[in-house]
Amino acid sequence: MKLAILGAGESGVGAALLAKAKGLDVFVSDMGQIKEVYKAKLATAAIPYEEGTHTFERILESTEIIKSPGIPEKAAIIQEAIKKGIPVISEIEFAGRYTDAKFICITGTNGKTTTTLLTYHLLKNAGINVGLAGNIGESLAEKVIDNKHEYYVVELSSFQLDNMYQFKAHIGVLLNITPDHLDRYGYDLNKYAASKLRIAQNMSGADYFIYNNDDDTIRNAFDSAAFGGTTIPFSLQAATGAKVLCEGTHVKVKVKFFEGDIDASRSALIGKHNQYNTMAAVTVAKLLGIEDSRIEKGLENFENAEHRLQVITVSREVTYINDSKATNVEAVYYALEGIKQPIIWIAGGVDKGNDYSVLTGLAKEKVKVLVCLGKDNDKLKEAFGRIVPVVVETTSMEYAVRMARLLSTPGDVVLLSPACASFDLFNNYEHRGQRFREAVEKIVLKK
Repeated sequence: MKLAILGAGESGVGAALLAKAKGLDVFVSDMGQIKEVYKAKLATAAIPYEEGTHTFERILESTEIIKSPGIPEKAAIIQEAIKKGIPVISEIEFAGRYTDAKFICITGTNGKTTTTLLTYHLLKNAGINVGLAGNIGESLAEKVIDNKHEYYVVELSSFQLDNMYQFKAHIGVLLNITPDHLDRYGYDLNKYAASKLRIAQNMSGADYFIYNNDDDTIRNAFDSAAFGGTTIPFSLQAATGAKVLCEGTHVKVKVKFFEGDIDASRSALIGKHNQYNTMAAVTVAKLLGIEDSRIEKGLENFENAEHRLQVITVSREVTYINDSKATNVEAVYYALEGIKQPIIWIAGGVDKGNDYSVLTGLAKEKVKVLVCLGKDNDKLKEAFGRIVPVVVETTSMEYAVRMARLLSTPGDVVLLSPACASFDLFNNYEHRGQRFREAVEKIVLKK
């Protein structure tokens, strides 16, 4: 079998290493420049590769192609492969062939990384032999080489799901569906929803699909009557038929043989969206037989990933929160909704066709200052200029933090929650969040 791998990032190199370990004839091609750490892995494994180009003749000789998630189907090399009838799959699909471990797969427009990390933490904290992989930044294929785990918690993007066909989750979680990446789906929300719902494909009677029953798009797109596994809808709104509810600070799981009443009051996660995330993670834990007390302890000592409503510091009774991962309007809505104190909001960047109208009510109620951080802030100013008392703009993170400190009073929250991509001023959202932390340390903490 001849295998071509397009893209030499985490997923592509992981797939190449697994292919080599299984004795397959593998070649890696990347149109960009390959990072040195990945070149070293390929070289050590004696895997041939090219960068800065795709050699069509060599790639199209392959029996199968593994495509990195960032490569769209409209790419010329993919279109040529389709014409020749060469199967194009994802790294996750490929990895699933080489393990008997059970997969706990998590997707959604927002919250999937937090939910993935929390689920992994709850399981590992309870002593379950579990690995972490997927869109979280760790290659499932590379982990499958050693195949040490009984379970894998896997974060999946819609791009990964698009090229998964035979792969099956034992437990699938769908948190929400809101407009995002629609340029990859013909600006059709229904097509995007269909992509997300691929997480439930191939499930049978022994499998579980946990989904947000309060999400209209999910309810309209998911055909529960045709589903082969067990459905577990969760709800904050006490929806009819919901099997997992949040009552006050308690998560109540009412699934046959897996009932629980978990006190989540000591969790550090804030906001309504994190109640949904917590319900999903707690439900997975209950399905694996973890006791309520162990789950409660796990919720208490969980630390979320960087750049996701991450408290940087509290100085002079002002809290500084890094939510740089909030690159769309819905993520910002969750942040504004979850914070009860007055907010100095730092936002802006590369607009992705945002409709800010859903934020105007919260902004009017909670935001006292808007700091626009971007090269083009006109849309933000137009949306919030008449609502927020003070609006300033800058292209400097240090200036943004300096203004936030100057305009804050005790009890305020300074929130970096951009609602936009980062590429006008920063390399990525991690770079933006790191610059925010550095500016807070320099200007506020005087480090």
